[in-house]
Amino acid sequence: MLPTGHLLAFALMSFVLIVVPGPNVLFVISRSLMLGRVAGVASALGGQIGVYTQVAAVALGVGAVVERSVAVFTVIKLAGAVYLVFLGVQAIRHRRSLGTALGSAAGQKSIGAMLRDGFVVGVSNPKAIVFFAAVLPQFVNPSAGHVPLQMLLLGTVFAAIAVLCDSTWALAAGTARAWLARSPRRLELVGGAGGLVMIGIGAGLALTGRKD
Repeated sequence: MLPTGHLLAFALMSFVLIVVPGPNVLFVISRSLMLGRVAGVASALGGQIGVYTQVAAVALGVGAVVERSVAVFTVIKLAGAVYLVFLGVQAIRHRRSLGTALGSAAGQKSIGAMLRDGFVVGVSNPKAIVFFAAVLPQFVNPSAGHVPLQMLLLGTVFAAIAVLCDSTWALAAGTARAWLARSPRRLELVGGAGGLVMIGIGAGLALTGRKD
């Protein structure tokens, strides 16, 4: 159905794109530093579920609408930006409670909520859906039929690689958090910095326009 060469080429290209830290990675690292490894990994998984939702949209033809409509693109972009800024403000407001939350982060914020936060960040990145709409068709084999299924398979490969890479960043940040936890002042600084990072990501997303 999907040529092995196409699959391997797409996997390699995906790895090269994913391994370079971007907004998703910064978000995952911030969550892991502030709330622990579980939060970071859950955020990474939720983010890729959101990204895969975009893959499904492209496979079903919805991606073309977002790619061509400035209004839809802008609405998705601003929704994600506002949510990221909200999370950042919340992180700054509660930065002094990080020391108390250490060791009980899951009780402070459920895994479901962490997955949701990651999902919103992943699904509201309009550049991702434009990327998939432009790239996925180049790796499918139209003569083999089942083009939407081929796109979903490619999306699965992308998401799997991204979850592994982002989770690695989350675990590394979680390990650093153990050192930070020795000082309440360090944790407070991490909470504030993490909040500023999320606000910065949101602002960057809001100010970034379409290349066309």
